[in-house]
Amino acid sequence: MESQITIRPMGKTELTAMVPGSKSYTHRMLICAALADGLSQVKNGLVSEDTLLTMNALNKMGVSVRKERGSFWVNGTGGSLGRYEDPIHLGNSGTTLRLMCAVAAMGVGTYTLTGTERMQQRPILDLAQALEQLGVPVETNNGCPPIKIQGTAIKGGKVSINCGVSSQYLSALLLIAPYTQDGMEITVTEGPVSKPYIDMTVSVMKAMGVEIKRDGHTWFSVPGQSQYQAGEYMVEADASGASYFWGAAAITGATIRVAGTHSASCQGDSRFAYILKSMGCRLDETDEGLAVAGRDLKGITVDMGNMPDVAPTLAVVAAFAKGETRIENVGHLKAKESDRITAVITELKKMGVQASCTDDSMTIIGGKPKGAVIDTYDDHRIAMSFAVAGLLAPGVIINNPSCVDKSFPNFWEEWEKLY
Repeated sequence: MESQITIRPMGKTELTAMVPGSKSYTHRMLICAALADGLSQVKNGLVSEDTLLTMNALNKMGVSVRKERGSFWVNGTGGSLGRYEDPIHLGNSGTTLRLMCAVAAMGVGTYTLTGTERMQQRPILDLAQALEQLGVPVETNNGCPPIKIQGTAIKGGKVSINCGVSSQYLSALLLIAPYTQDGMEITVTEGPVSKPYIDMTVSVMKAMGVEIKRDGHTWFSVPGQSQYQAGEYMVEADASGASYFWGAAAITGATIRVAGTHSASCQGDSRFAYILKSMGCRLDETDEGLAVAGRDLKGITVDMGNMPDVAPTLAVVAAFAKGETRIENVGHLKAKESDRITAVITELKKMGVQASCTDDSMTIIGGKPKGAVIDTYDDHRIAMSFAVAGLLAPGVIINNPSCVDKSFPNFWEEWEKLY
């Protein structure tokens, strides 16, 4: 792919867009299927840089996972994992690393999980400390990867965990809890941020045969010596990917339906369409998917703590709205693939937008953004969010467009259908 892509003006006024399967669901289903006893088919799973890293990590731990006929086929091992002594490189996939840390704790021997330079700056200490409470020997590099984990037979019991940085720490513990001897009782001491991702983890576990008791998002109990059931499972359309097309509709006045999306999804990002409604857009939901029709936009104040991945999309949309938009409770964006708060504000300023930030918020004053060359910081969300701006602001050029391979490999092909 070219080192740059120039975004062209929006040409269509009505369109149905296609997005791949949910990245978050795919990660979780692959791991549960790997721990099940028997063959599972994960249909409509996302095939992307991140999910392939999860697939490859599972293969190295002795699970047979392959892609065939549009599905992932997983030969589950019943929780028995193989030894792997070389470092397992997980790129910059935070989801893969965090979830696989817990899986590695069930294995044999010592596993070393590492990644890119940026990954080695992303925190993992809270999860490491929770695993240590369960008797798992863990070593980190000043609280960040590389992380070394000594696999063991985990007894289970009570564990507390800080989820103020990432809900994935909790999801990691939940996913392995059925395979402990005595089960696991988990108390969340701070947070959690991104609550819908926890609901997603719970929904996948229940769909695959494991019962969970819970008190909101702060206490969970999972019985031990239980097991996921092998079978056929379907991944729903990715709401994070849908956000860019809904954002495109919002700023251009077009009507864009995203096939397979629905408001009842456990994906928190599906609520992004309703945030756009609060800014003035019209929504239409049918069996085919949720559509956004653009209207005159007004600024809002909104807590995005439960849907941080679409906060950059909202920031770009806000640049075209009338008045001030304040995006709150997004401090955890600083620990993503890039420091997304700084990245978004920097690139909006290049476009002549009045934008500022604190450690956990962004403020954008709407106006008439102008074209600019957008640096993406090797971050897929930055690339796709600023593609939205180029539909209305001529001259937007996206650097390093191939970074979208992380979550939406055919994004640019689908984006061209808007022209």
